[in-house]
Amino acid sequence: MTTPQQCPVIVIPQAPTASDDESSASGDRPTAPSQPQGGVGDAAKNLGRALGRAAGRTAGKAAHGAREGIRKNPTANTAYRTGVGVVGGGTVALGVVLMPLPGPGALIALGGLGILSTEFDGAKKVRRTAEGAAKKAYGVAKDARARHRSRQDAPKNTGEGDRQA
Repeated sequence: MTTPQQCPVIVIPQAPTASDDESSASGDRPTAPSQPQGGVGDAAKNLGRALGRAAGRTAGKAAHGAREGIRKNPTANTAYRTGVGVVGGGTVALGVVLMPLPGPGALIALGGLGILSTEFDGAKKVRRTAEGAAKKAYGVAKDARARHRSRQDAPKNTGEGDRQA
């Protein structure tokens, strides 16, 4: 018989209440207005981060284990790969349709390639090439924008100051 695992107990410190301040205040010195110490907020923030990291690790391990189980069963593997192909292909198609419109059409298409590349080597190669082209285009656009802004910020020389009357 196995024994259940015990979960760690997490203690969150309590903020002092108004009654705690009144009981500790002495009558011979003035009391300063109480300011939040940030300890409770920091503790909650750190707790949230720790739980998020743990959940991410657990989910990653569970997904990896589930995918290994699917790979062992040929029927499930075929169904899974078909599902990935349909979802990824649909996302790529949606991105291609949205490209001429204002919005993130190219990013949606790259996301679809990312989905496809989780299962298909050909899509992985295309995704790498597309990401390289997107990064290159981003760099060119960034340089062009910087040149354009530098021309706008430069003082305009109209030539009127050079004339003599």
